[in-house]
Amino acid sequence: MSIISILFYFLSFLAVGSAIMMLISKNPIHSILWLIVIFFAISGHYVLMNAQFLAIVNIIVYAGAIMVLFLFVVMLMNLNAETEPVKNHRLQLIGVVSGGLLLLVLLSAVMKTKANLPVQMVVGEEGLIQNLGKTLFTYYVVPFELSSILFLSAMVGAVVISKKD
Repeated sequence: MSIISILFYFLSFLAVGSAIMMLISKNPIHSILWLIVIFFAISGHYVLMNAQFLAIVNIIVYAGAIMVLFLFVVMLMNLNAETEPVKNHRLQLIGVVSGGLLLLVLLSAVMKTKANLPVQMVVGEEGLIQNLGKTLFTYYVVPFELSSILFLSAMVGAVVISKKD
């Protein structure tokens, strides 16, 4: 078994274990932190598949910006024991049955595959940042620069709107 396969299985177990911990955590802050661990494990999978750009974007956008937004929303909601909704056991049973059926479908699909390796890892140069940069700055330089001007004007507009008179 190669080091890449071991790393793949480690990242997979880390993602699945973190997902289980996210679901069973009572504290919403801890659930969000477990979700960040899941995003890092998924980014590790992207690196193994030679898609560095997707890995970096996943870390920056999801583990960075979206999770900070989730943390702010949870902290602003001021969740405590009095505001927790009453549990509906019928909905929990429906969720467990639906999850079990989805697991059976996924296991059936995995059992029918005939691949030797879990995924094709570190082959080719399709997902490299260097190739993306060359394509962006040779063929699409005008739309790239126009989108950067659009984003800059959106940021300036957001600052102007947020300022008090």
